Amino acid sequence: MTAASAPVPASPDGGAVPRHVAIIMDGNGRWAKARRLPRLAGHKQGVEAVRRVSKAARELGIEVLTLYAFSSENWRRPEEEVRDLMGLLRHFLKNELKDLVAENVRLRVIGDYHALSGDLVIMIDDAIARTAANDGSTLVIALNYGAQAEILTAARRLAAAAKAGEIEPSAIDEAMFDDALTTHGLPPLDLLIRTSGEQRLSNFLLWQAAYAELLFVDTLWPDFDGAALGDAVAQFARRQRRFGGL
Repeated sequence: MTAASAPVPASPDGGAVPRHVAIIMDGNGRWAKARRLPRLAGHKQGVEAVRRVSKAARELGIEVLTLYAFSSENWRRPEEEVRDLMGLLRHFLKNELKDLVAENVRLRVIGDYHALSGDLVIMIDDAIARTAANDGSTLVIALNYGAQAEILTAARRLAAAAKAGEIEPSAIDEAMFDDALTTHGLPPLDLLIRTSGEQRLSNFLLWQAAYAELLFVDTLWPDFDGAALGDAVAQFARRQRRFGGL
């Protein structure tokens, strides 16, 4: 059975479950500020939310969960906060890899993660390699990711191939461009969620979100859980997707 013909499981209210869900995890800082805690406390609780939501996604039958963990613009944050975020990433990789293997979850990373520190790159490469054969579900982490840079890189790659005579410019279509992106091989994006009440994409999956359903929720990311994801899936199931048709 091909991925395109795979049966779609039912959502909590009986509708279709999205195959591919992406989340802009926003609100860690505001969660901490509301409790008069340092921002690091919010980020730590955000990691706990990643664990909860990843588990819930598997239970709901979501094939691919893509999480926006660190954007290419996040380098503009204070050095101490960036250092804390990288420390939490190390902790996550060290402590969650065993569970990913046991739960048959494949880890995939999009973005220029090779720009991170050497030890983190080694940890990421090891986690990707150790879960590569897993075929249950896929957890995609966007690290040092920016959608505009991703699109530019794909365009340059195709332009270089055309200049070298490897492809005809007229042969470049949506499918070929899609294959040149870092998300190649993944199911089309069905649902994109942003937490914390902000209503923008923030340079995340701009090409992939062309026909995705968008859902903006007021819940701060550290408070987002399996029930919240289930509600998002139920809302998705109630929507009518036309893809430009009637």
